[in-house]
Amino acid sequence: MSARDYAIRYGFLALLAGLVIYFGLAADGFASPQSAVFIFQSVAITGILALGVTATLVVGGFDLSIGSVATTAMMASSYVMVVMGGDALMAVAACLAVGVVVGLINGFLIVYMRVPDLLATLGMMFLLVGLQRIPTEGRSIATGMTMPDGSVASGTFSPEFLALGRHRFDLFLPNLLPISVVVLVVLAIVIWFFLEYTRFGRMMYAVGSNERAAQLAGAPVNAYKIWAYVISGVFASIGGILLAARLGRGDIASGNNLLLDSVAAALIGFAVLGAAKPNALGTAVGAVFVGVLLQGLTMMNAPYYTQDFIKGAVLVVALVFTFALSKRGKR
Repeated sequence: MSARDYAIRYGFLALLAGLVIYFGLAADGFASPQSAVFIFQSVAITGILALGVTATLVVGGFDLSIGSVATTAMMASSYVMVVMGGDALMAVAACLAVGVVVGLINGFLIVYMRVPDLLATLGMMFLLVGLQRIPTEGRSIATGMTMPDGSVASGTFSPEFLALGRHRFDLFLPNLLPISVVVLVVLAIVIWFFLEYTRFGRMMYAVGSNERAAQLAGAPVNAYKIWAYVISGVFASIGGILLAARLGRGDIASGNNLLLDSVAAALIGFAVLGAAKPNALGTAVGAVFVGVLLQGLTMMNAPYYTQDFIKGAVLVVALVFTFALSKRGKR
């Protein structure tokens, strides 16, 4: 294996290891178990959304609506419990229904209406941003809130629901591991196995690689593409459930950065192990990379307004590094 091949395959992991070592030496407390858990917790929701984006990238698509799906699911669960007086099961069911319905609509627009994926999901993003604010006229949803008609919402967040975002498992130390991190790890393993080792997943890669060839081979291309957007919607809804459970309210401004961070994680995944393609393992590592970078910068008191610039610069460098080297190796 040449030096270029090593650079393509292991360069990004070396960069991640270098960041961990640097921040561990330069920032007090970065190397502690609590800091590591905080990093995983901070990227759990965006990582879950990024895994959904990965599913659409696999079939050659892209989903810009994931952030708004997550916030809509968060508002839906809050509305079910606080305004309608429902329980945790009803709230979770409402969230998942939002993801499935939005995924089906996105898939229908892209596959049957021939709307480009970026335009269809961008339109859905704006639609959901407006829709989630209509029932409360733009107010966040919290226990005891005043509704537009002047009545007071009497419902509360179910303790079982809040546990989804706040419960911690014992791991080496008491109450160390948040349930959201466990959900991220489980979903990452599930989607990785699904894409890499099942016939359905391999066919999704075939559709994304050469849609026409897959169609000529008899694959139901339209069904695979629609299912990819349904998977993306469901994963975004799961992120919305965890976000609502962690906050204990339906905050309309809480999902502002979900789209950018999750897309960054999914695209950074292209550079992991020289994959140069969407993959669940790379996406999970990309989410951790974003978390390490932001946590390290925060602990070193870097100005908050520089963090998005640094994150974007790292994303661009990682992608250019990966694709430039891999393309050069193929000439």
